[in-house]
Amino acid sequence: MKQVLAAAVTGTVFASGSVAAHVPEAEWAEFKRDYAALVARVNALEAENQQLRELGQGGVTVEDLAATRSEVEMLKKQNAASSWAENIKWKGDFRYRYEEIDQEGRNERTRHRIRARAAMIARVEENVEIGLGLASGGDDPVSTNQTLGGGGSTKDIRLDLAYARWNATDELYLQGGKYSNPWYSPQKNQLVYDGDFRPEGIAMGWNNDHMFATFSGSWIESDSNNNDDFGWGVQGGVRFGPLTAAVGYLDLPTRGREAIYDDDFFGNSAENGVYKYNYELLTAGAEFSLNVLELPLSLFAEYVENQDADDLEQGYIAGTRLGQAKKRGTWQLRYEYRELEADATLGLWTDSDFAGGGTDGKGHALSGAYAITDRWTLGFTYFDSERGVDLGEDEDYKRLMIDTAFKY
Repeated sequence: MKQVLAAAVTGTVFASGSVAAHVPEAEWAEFKRDYAALVARVNALEAENQQLRELGQGGVTVEDLAATRSEVEMLKKQNAASSWAENIKWKGDFRYRYEEIDQEGRNERTRHRIRARAAMIARVEENVEIGLGLASGGDDPVSTNQTLGGGGSTKDIRLDLAYARWNATDELYLQGGKYSNPWYSPQKNQLVYDGDFRPEGIAMGWNNDHMFATFSGSWIESDSNNNDDFGWGVQGGVRFGPLTAAVGYLDLPTRGREAIYDDDFFGNSAENGVYKYNYELLTAGAEFSLNVLELPLSLFAEYVENQDADDLEQGYIAGTRLGQAKKRGTWQLRYEYRELEADATLGLWTDSDFAGGGTDGKGHALSGAYAITDRWTLGFTYFDSERGVDLGEDEDYKRLMIDTAFKY
């Protein structure tokens, strides 16, 4: 075949002197190059076909094409049937903890606790996701720990996440439901919000490479039969190189309310069985990150002040972290000191571990962790603190927590 084609083309082109005479020289040279490439391609195809014949495969038949088309159609159907799985992502963690608590005036306490969380994130549209998460523990707003015991009794599983999120653009989102807290805290410190707290309401956020802003609206109680109250907050911040800083304002209307949860004010001032103040909080925080001896080092601090309180209205935290236990064989150490006066922030939502939880405490925290694998860490946290400093009996409070944690 190639001989016939080559002869036909060659005879047509080079046997006609009139063709070359009427074509500019540059175009004629380009045409000859294209012709040479065409001949090379024909030769390559002929060689490939010859190899197939020698291997006994022959050429591609109509039957072969029909079988291939059938397989392609089957794969398309299988892909369509399983495509939903590509839009769903699972994530979660499990932690086992041993605790020792030594509180002045009480017997020393030890206990074993677990925390298990699992969340399914479904992308229902290109820019819309739905989240559903479950966690161990009871109805505590700031803890999903479950103490082991009870003769092997079954443990509680509660709704931890339930939200819809619309990513309007790459920089702007809107979400509603029960979701992870969008409030920025330097080095994820828990001066204002415990890490397990999940706001219930709406939130909107915007961020680019150097700036970010967040609005959040949280229901303290949404049922008007139960004295509905809505708290809101705004925060703005910047990122430039190793520095991230933010300022914010939170307005939580609690004055005159009875205790929100568990008949406890968690260190806040109360009069006649109701909250004495609202919590109108100004916050400011920053962290600075750099490398020291090829290890990441972070310095961080945050300050909070309640504008509605007459006294005992301030709190702060300052600390440092060296290293990062993220990849196998890596480690970290962290130290922080905090003072949180009785009415500096809403005690119900602040750190549930430091000084026994709530406000009206001060002291030190030292922690460390080692990554056994990329998803398995071993760590500890030790609190040396005082509780009831302003309104209580100023008791020493020491707590040791040893954790092993897994992520998936």
